[in-house]
Amino acid sequence: MSAHPEARAPRPLGGAAVGLALVLVAVLVGVAAQRVSDGAPAPAAADAVAPTGHTTTVTVVADGMRFHPDLIDVPPGDRLVIELVNRDHRRHDLVLDSGAKTPLIARGGTARLDAGVIGAATQGWCSLPGHRQAGMTLQIKLTGAVAAGSRTGPAGPTTPRLDPMADPGAAFVARDAAAPATPPGRLHRRELHIREVQREVAPGVRQRLWTFDGSVPGPVLRGRVGDTFEITLVNEGTMDHGIDLHAGAVAPDVVMRPIDPGQRLTYRFTATRAGIWMYHCSTMPMLHHIGNGMYGAVIIDPPDLPRVDREYVLVQSELYLGPDGEPGDLAKMQAERPDAVVFNGYSAQYAHRPLPARAGERVRVWLLDAGPNRDSSFHVVGTQFDAVYREGRWESRPTDPGGAQVLALAPAAGGFVEMVFPAPGHYPFVSHAMVDAERGARGAFEVR
Repeated sequence: MSAHPEARAPRPLGGAAVGLALVLVAVLVGVAAQRVSDGAPAPAAADAVAPTGHTTTVTVVADGMRFHPDLIDVPPGDRLVIELVNRDHRRHDLVLDSGAKTPLIARGGTARLDAGVIGAATQGWCSLPGHRQAGMTLQIKLTGAVAAGSRTGPAGPTTPRLDPMADPGAAFVARDAAAPATPPGRLHRRELHIREVQREVAPGVRQRLWTFDGSVPGPVLRGRVGDTFEITLVNEGTMDHGIDLHAGAVAPDVVMRPIDPGQRLTYRFTATRAGIWMYHCSTMPMLHHIGNGMYGAVIIDPPDLPRVDREYVLVQSELYLGPDGEPGDLAKMQAERPDAVVFNGYSAQYAHRPLPARAGERVRVWLLDAGPNRDSSFHVVGTQFDAVYREGRWESRPTDPGGAQVLALAPAAGGFVEMVFPAPGHYPFVSHAMVDAERGARGAFEVR
């Protein structure tokens, strides 16, 4: 039941990323390219600066709901002229806090903005409803000055800015989402090593995560009803950690106790019920340990689980950023203020490295909501679920006349959906809590 080999090959989404962004922000597509007249010249950004008589001209491209570049360096006293080019599928403009602005321009259009003599930091944004809030902003700073939002300064590291639309770059490799095959035998022995590692969680954003085996989520374990699991936890971290495996019914007193650095603990259980089960750190405050990466999934196959052409595993969770390279912020977790909502530990990774499938194949997607706080509402754009299994129970099967549009899960809940893609194309998937989709809980299937 494992996925085809090409499921592991990262592949850029290219033009489909634009289509996915269109689905997520639900704005109309501009259909006519045009050249728009220049915006009105602006007053000087700071009257006190001595004009140099020099003009700095910068081309800014609007594309993918972002300005490129979004940071412009200008020598103090230079006049700044911005040539705005719209390569996006919707209209945009550029407004500066100095009052200068361009007209709205459609795809293919250009506009020239005279920002005046620059003597102070200036902010810019698109004025269309929601575009600024979605991240369509830029900064103009004086050469040699530190840009607002930079990660370091005299006071030390600050919280990084996470851009849910940022491209991770050509070298990025997404986590392999293919479900592991059900292993042979009825006894499964596994060591899980607790490691505290620094990992990228979004383009340019690194956090110190507490992990099982160095990955977030931890490894996916799999077996059948009646199988016995013998999990040895090895604490290679700097603080006490533990483990709670929801797939087993055991008294928690001993096996879920915290262990100190350097200690080992063996947790043995027999799987008596099917489903996709969460495991997580059992040390208080569990909110902090789960929120900083200590979670994973155990799949216990339902009896007589039908074969499918491909299987994937997606674990939804939240990111609560601390300072750059440091653990997540417990205060944000307690206030339920996530910086991102993600699948398999990285913001929007499958939007840039879509999951492959073929038209006519049956695809099963196992879902687990690891939380720690947010519900999930999994939806695939352009198709319907003809099989739904939630929390150990079939809710619909392919032979039933009905179908489903979402798999709704509370924190720690799980299940799977199945679908058959009707034709080649790019099929975005999201958590249909749209604020979370726009925070990074999105991706796509590339169907050939």
